Amino acid sequence: MRTINGYPITPQQPIPSGFGHDTTATEALGGRDLTGKTAIVTGGYSGIGLETVRVLAKAGATVVVPARTLEKARTSLAGIPRVELEELDLINPASVDAFARRFLDSGRQLDILVNSAGIMATPLARDAREYESQFATNHLGHFQLAARLWPALKQSGGARVVAVSSGAARLGGVDFDDPIFERREYDKWIAYAQSKSANALFAVELDKRGYASGVRAFSVHPGIIETDLTRHLSNDEIRAGRRNSNLKTPEQGAATSVWCAASAQLDGKGGVYCENVDIAKVVPADTPMGQPGVMTWAIDPVMAERLWQLSEDMTGINFET
Repeated sequence: MRTINGYPITPQQPIPSGFGHDTTATEALGGRDLTGKTAIVTGGYSGIGLETVRVLAKAGATVVVPARTLEKARTSLAGIPRVELEELDLINPASVDAFARRFLDSGRQLDILVNSAGIMATPLARDAREYESQFATNHLGHFQLAARLWPALKQSGGARVVAVSSGAARLGGVDFDDPIFERREYDKWIAYAQSKSANALFAVELDKRGYASGVRAFSVHPGIIETDLTRHLSNDEIRAGRRNSNLKTPEQGAATSVWCAASAQLDGKGGVYCENVDIAKVVPADTPMGQPGVMTWAIDPVMAERLWQLSEDMTGINFET
């Protein structure tokens, strides 16, 4: 394995894992016992986030689920053992800080952080800072959350951070000249792609910075799953997605997140983009949507470092690792 300044570069290529498109989250876990582990799963009360919570909890982990809509979350999570419900709105920096402060005050270490929450293809909206909402929610909110939770992640001595990206990242990378659409015309899919490329780049840089503390990071394309994430899409867009995609169930869609969060197959690895319960291969920029693989702009280490600096500037947070 190639190293740079003592940091081992995990090859961006399949292991292969022996798993695939139809693998479920339970199968991906491989029977690993998570008793005594503590996990946080954003978006853990719907879609693949809910299935991620269900499998981690069943394996023995205590799972904290931060939610913007507490009543909806309480209903969805009913009957799942070892789940704690907390309030969090990722687009609100004060809410992120308050949630992290409550967790740190508990004195617990954090073994698994799965950044699964997100919004997709929304009409143009801005937060209180005038930042475009998809970039602010999907990337900056999770960047701030990981920064604030860093002491608990380091305390684990072997934590994993999973950034849920998307195959839509191949529609475009981060526009460093205009990340919040101040000058260019807003396109809901380009904005979504940018936020999902940012998720993947975040994992690249976090893994490098966290390696010395035993914190490893991965990004994940879960596949195409019909969940609440499609609520802003037209019926025509949803029908087109069904025609052009090999759909997964939520159990299959959560598999790669769970694999990255806990599988022994990834011990000693990190900083890679994963899909179909394996490390993805790098593909050319003209590869059609729906085909497996990751574009270079979502895993480029130079872009990852540049995004890190931009994120610190935009959030006002010096993410000390």
